Amino acid sequence: MRTVLGAIRLGHVRFLVLGALLLAGVDAHAQTDPLASWNDGAAKQAILEFVKTTTDQASLKFVPPAARIATFDQDGTTWVEQPMYTEVIYCLERVPVLAKAKPELKDVEPFRTVLSGDREALAKLTMPDLEKILAATLTGMTVEEFGAQVKDWLAAAKHPRWKRSYTELAYQPMLEVMKLLRANGYKTYIVTGGGQDFVRVYSESVYGIPPEQVVGSAGGTKFGYDKSGRPMLVKEPKLLLNDDKAGKPEGIHLMIGRRPVAAFGNSIGDKEMLEYTQAGEGARLMMLVHHDDTAREYAYGAKSKVGSFPEALMAEAKRRGWSGGRLRCWIWSVHVR
Repeated sequence: MRTVLGAIRLGHVRFLVLGALLLAGVDAHAQTDPLASWNDGAAKQAILEFVKTTTDQASLKFVPPAARIATFDQDGTTWVEQPMYTEVIYCLERVPVLAKAKPELKDVEPFRTVLSGDREALAKLTMPDLEKILAATLTGMTVEEFGAQVKDWLAAAKHPRWKRSYTELAYQPMLEVMKLLRANGYKTYIVTGGGQDFVRVYSESVYGIPPEQVVGSAGGTKFGYDKSGRPMLVKEPKLLLNDDKAGKPEGIHLMIGRRPVAAFGNSIGDKEMLEYTQAGEGARLMMLVHHDDTAREYAYGAKSKVGSFPEALMAEAKRRGWSGGRLRCWIWSVHVR
């Protein structure tokens, strides 16, 4: 038995918005099919064929175990990213807590706007406004204190539409792909524009990806000692890596040191990561997700402020041979060389 909030039919692919498997009721098909949430079709077969040929020593496409690297964008690729990035929602909801400790913020913009709860005013916040909010809520504490704050928030926060924990809003088919790859000697990495420390709090429990295999936007830390003389790291408002667009291959090189042979994304922010992956030698697998199902998830494309998927990206996917064609609810762009 599967409990799902919404099931998205993708023509040849079924994409579960919420897909927590209840172990007591897993059917026989799910036990034998590593991609049980996928309908048979081009996308599923491309993944299975890629895994088969890259792990078969007799195949010309064999990839040595040390080189089996697969990278996954997070927001919109492995979990929900609408109506706003989860980490931004976290930061906005931390403002009242911050204001209790620093009452003077109640009269300072953009904190005053956030505290007002005026949605129209919140929608008009500029990028510099958001940067001030992020700096105030993501820095100034030890890395352990930050991790505890995020963990507590995730335990209580609910998505405004689905009324479920954000960590429950992971896409079951992508979890299956990760598990299949790992079962065949691949290391799976999250490569996200989100905060590296934020994602590391839950990456292992949600995705089975340990914190050292999370590559994200990273801020500076400062070494020091607490009052008892215990060494500590304090998060500073200093950006070391913006892990988005060109920053993704740069972050992959910095943190992983190997070019991926498989990469999964969903927006213009993932283009360079897929290009970088395809530019390597041998077998390659690149996949893109395009959200266009308003009824059962979200529809967003070129005009979206979050997870933008412009026509130029679709054109490039087709030109490079990534595209597997338009399915009913999503676009899966597939290329196996």
